[in-house]
Amino acid sequence: MAGTHTPELDEKLKSLPSTPGVYLMKGAEGEVLYVGKAVVLKNRVRSYFQDPARLAPKVRAMMRHVVDLEYIVTTTEVEALILEATLIKQMKPHYNIRLKDDKAYPYLRLTWEEDFPRLLIARKPGEEGSRYFGPYPRAQAVRDTIRLLRKIFPIRNCTNQKFRNAARPCLEYHIGHCQAPCQALVDRESYRATMRQVEQFLEGRADEVEKDLLKRLNEAAENLEFERAAELRNQVQAIREVREPQRVAAGTERELDAIHWAVLDDEAIVQIFRVRKGRLTGREALTLTGVAGSSDAAIAEAFLLQYYSNAQETPPEVLVGALPENVDQMSEWLKSKRGGAVAIKVPQRGEKAQLLAMVRKNAEMARDEGLRRQEMQEKHVYEGLLGLQNALGLPAVPHRMECYDISNTQGTESVASMVVFTDGKPDKSQYRRFKIRTVEGPNDFQSMYEVIQRRFRHRELAEDNPQLKRFAVAPDLVIIDGGRGQLGYAVRAMRELGVGDIPVFGLAKQHEWLFEPESPNPIILARDSSALKMLQHIRDEAHRFAITFHRQLRTRRNLKSLLDDVPGIGPKRKKALLRAYPDLAAISQATVEDLGKLPGMSKPAAESVLAYLRTRTGGSEA
Repeated sequence: MAGTHTPELDEKLKSLPSTPGVYLMKGAEGEVLYVGKAVVLKNRVRSYFQDPARLAPKVRAMMRHVVDLEYIVTTTEVEALILEATLIKQMKPHYNIRLKDDKAYPYLRLTWEEDFPRLLIARKPGEEGSRYFGPYPRAQAVRDTIRLLRKIFPIRNCTNQKFRNAARPCLEYHIGHCQAPCQALVDRESYRATMRQVEQFLEGRADEVEKDLLKRLNEAAENLEFERAAELRNQVQAIREVREPQRVAAGTERELDAIHWAVLDDEAIVQIFRVRKGRLTGREALTLTGVAGSSDAAIAEAFLLQYYSNAQETPPEVLVGALPENVDQMSEWLKSKRGGAVAIKVPQRGEKAQLLAMVRKNAEMARDEGLRRQEMQEKHVYEGLLGLQNALGLPAVPHRMECYDISNTQGTESVASMVVFTDGKPDKSQYRRFKIRTVEGPNDFQSMYEVIQRRFRHRELAEDNPQLKRFAVAPDLVIIDGGRGQLGYAVRAMRELGVGDIPVFGLAKQHEWLFEPESPNPIILARDSSALKMLQHIRDEAHRFAITFHRQLRTRRNLKSLLDDVPGIGPKRKKALLRAYPDLAAISQATVEDLGKLPGMSKPAAESVLAYLRTRTGGSEA
């Protein structure tokens, strides 16, 4: 029998209802292993608890860890579908197919709430009054889109603070990329009319934008406004250059998304082609994880559910490589999001089948390219580890490497980072950071001594303290970011704690030379060697991690000081704000409602905070 049966679990299985709902499979520590939905909870959940030989390999592996379950009853199958997507996003269960880092995918934000709107990058929709497009696969895709649109349309890209304080038109105006609304060289309505064309372009309605520009071009020519006519002509030409290669369905007004994927180990590389008004207006490449052993129908269902739960636009037609099992419920859910019918299809012939084949081919090419990059990376990693073993005289290839760096500003907010590479790759779950406790002033040598002492003392205490268990593993190689001084103090600390046998070297940035304890001669690695590049990578990671922590502390200190001056904000409210928001920008972008929900806060207090901060910073900037 699969799973571990307890009397409590048996009782839950007996009492399962015959209704739609969502179920949560749990492990020994209460962690959620899997979230699923069911048309009939009783039938679906009980199907897991049968002879393991009859289960799929992935399900069989999961059921070895299941010791408990919970379920939530819903009214309809569509409600169960939506709840499943929400819980997967919140809990990220190990055995579910998940859209990789979906919350990090950026959006393009059109700030309609401003008199003179802008285009910005946003990490998530939320600002009332703004229009959002996306999500996009990466921030660079949003930047490229903004750059393209600013070549076609003269729209501002300055911050609100610069806009208000501008004394004269900037360079963007003189090169034709802005109409200088800051100097009233264009009125509000004319500028917003241009932004409506930007919005239409982003919606895929470039035909309408071109027609409008041609109409205005003819009017300008008839009125002998030749300079204005030339500007409009350039805009029309720019739009045509962008649109010409986009035609994928000649003579149609087709609006659809075409989605296909290619599987590589435990990931599915997904390609989405967006067609609007018969033209290809966008392409995205996203990744699903946890797909090993899953059917195409399961991959289709997971992707559609997680992607369209965040997407700002749903087309009337979605072409996919395989139909999800619950295609009717999925169509009903998409219909509720779009406000109109949505057809999910697997075309067999004609233009749509050709388009989907092209999407599949792009997914396969992306998969193959990813595989090539992975093989090349593994080759470089192995060469780097082998090179370190030979150059440093290590007894074996270093499995675990640790690198340490110190960061402070004239001795204040001194911190240190511990970065770990496992088998030549960053192991971020093992990274640690330290606040320097015993050293006053800018003394990197003594700070390094303290950090190394604490790291290896934690190793001794790890057996009795679960919070320190990640310090339990000893490194095969220790790298100190610095020269002989930092290295000497690190070696002293290690010897005092009885771990002086662990190889340790200092990496000096000036010449990228390695220093060995008690050796007068540096070890000089070839500038283009994989070994040196690996050392530079781990050193740069340690530096980045330390600097980031130092900036966080400094920002938090400044924010704490600033909040002291806000009227109506006492110690309790200040503490609530500091716990909920990492920095000033995050608080400034929050709404009154968001701040008002914090412990001890009220609506007047929230309004006071935002008014004060925005006065001090010149407005909320994204």
